[in-house]
Amino acid sequence: NYQIYLYEIASGNTIRITDGKSRNGGGKWSHDGTQIVYYSNGRNGTTNDFFIVDLESLATPKKVFEAPGVGWYLDDWSHDGSQLLLTEYVSVNETRLHVLDVASGALTQLLPAEGESRGAFMPAIFGVDGKTVIVGSNQTSEFRQLNEIDLKSGARMPLTPNIPWDIDDVRLSPDGSKLAFVANENGAGVLHLITTTDQQTLPIPKLPVGSVSGVEWHSNGKEIAFNINGSSSPSDIYSANIAINTVARWTQSETGPVNAERFSQPDIVTMKSFDGLEISAIVYRPDATRFPGARPVVLNIHGGPEGQSRPGFMGTYNYYLEELGIAIVLPNVRGSAGFGKSFLDLDNGFKREDSVKDIGTVLDWIAADPSLDAERVAVRGGSYGGYMSLACMVHYGDRLKCGVDIVGISNFVTFLTNTEDYRRDLRRVEYGDERDPAMNTFLQKVSPANQVEKIRKPLLIVQGLNDPRVPETESSQMVKAIREKGGSSVWYLLAKNEGHGFRKKENRDYELLVTVQFFKNFLLK
Repeated sequence: NYQIYLYEIASGNTIRITDGKSRNGGGKWSHDGTQIVYYSNGRNGTTNDFFIVDLESLATPKKVFEAPGVGWYLDDWSHDGSQLLLTEYVSVNETRLHVLDVASGALTQLLPAEGESRGAFMPAIFGVDGKTVIVGSNQTSEFRQLNEIDLKSGARMPLTPNIPWDIDDVRLSPDGSKLAFVANENGAGVLHLITTTDQQTLPIPKLPVGSVSGVEWHSNGKEIAFNINGSSSPSDIYSANIAINTVARWTQSETGPVNAERFSQPDIVTMKSFDGLEISAIVYRPDATRFPGARPVVLNIHGGPEGQSRPGFMGTYNYYLEELGIAIVLPNVRGSAGFGKSFLDLDNGFKREDSVKDIGTVLDWIAADPSLDAERVAVRGGSYGGYMSLACMVHYGDRLKCGVDIVGISNFVTFLTNTEDYRRDLRRVEYGDERDPAMNTFLQKVSPANQVEKIRKPLLIVQGLNDPRVPETESSQMVKAIREKGGSSVWYLLAKNEGHGFRKKENRDYELLVTVQFFKNFLLK
């Protein structure tokens, strides 16, 4: 349950401004720096209410909006402090954008307008004068393209009609004349800069190789700060001076004695799945001179399922590449973000196992690549990726050596029953409503916990005891079922002081060592 703190630079004091118990987020400064707006589910543990706190007096926060349901989040605060942009999240492909009048509490739905089709409206920011909103929308396109909307007339002007990718981040220059935004171009975050009056592309200095994120303008309107994450460097902070065409690097992330410059650069490969759909994967290969011959593979599946594997710094995965000579393959199967709204919907409800079939296509591709050893493949995933890992062990056990499930869903019905209230309805949109008899039957059928006799290869399950998203019972019931039915051997790593994935360094180190030992025992031999 996240809390929001105020850190006083001069004194070093830290002041918690939320209640210390409920789940809070969205903390955003007013433009004059005197207030913060945030959301909290303290009223009922499910819905988000919005509060404003004055930072001078630190008086009791003032509630300005009481959300009528789950999935409400904060986008932006107008420059004059009079309006908030709020998103009502229904699913990854359906959101509703609202404008809240702070003084009166009046709420106006901006998108979709009455009678219009659904869409995903994000990111969203106010114009400098508070009379317009700039928002990404896939309402009439496959990808989220930027539009400027006049709040009074509702008139819309497309800003990025020629960019066939989702816009992930957008920032307006202080004077409103320029727009910096990041497009998710085949997984890489690419920085763009245009004028707001006529959408003319402005030059950007040549940047280091990597994905851009976290764009912010300097108050002078001539410089942009951002993060760059690349294969040979964790996220570091850069700035670009667009007036004199220069780039400055502000941080140098340390990698200890490891020479990160030698880390593998990824390839992006595409392939046709069982029904002709094109899917893709990001492939990191060990140095062939140090590790000759066909290499073992860890097939790592992202969570979400509305997540996306993207190229970037591999962190501890570099140990597998550099020290063990294991190739890493990160697939983007149907249901992944970044490839259009139709692609996103292809695994919903009764289509759940079509994404598992996509992994069969990836295994076929591995078998056809002479640099990879199809006889030594492990599958690994976290959260929904944990379900995918378990499902692959069920369906492709004859093609896998072992599997790793991290905080994964083992039974969709028990998951939907036991996950936290603030998430349940949002997850039903994706997985299906377990209260419907036909859907319940289907979910029970595809759940790995009900098919443990088909899992014949070693499995490592990793779980945090305090996980609010995928409860610990999802892992413990899987371990119990496997051990009772004797389908395979299972290692179980349970951290009593963790939640949804390990965060404490000592636990992360221990998890890495256990996983390495597991792969040495069951993948590399």
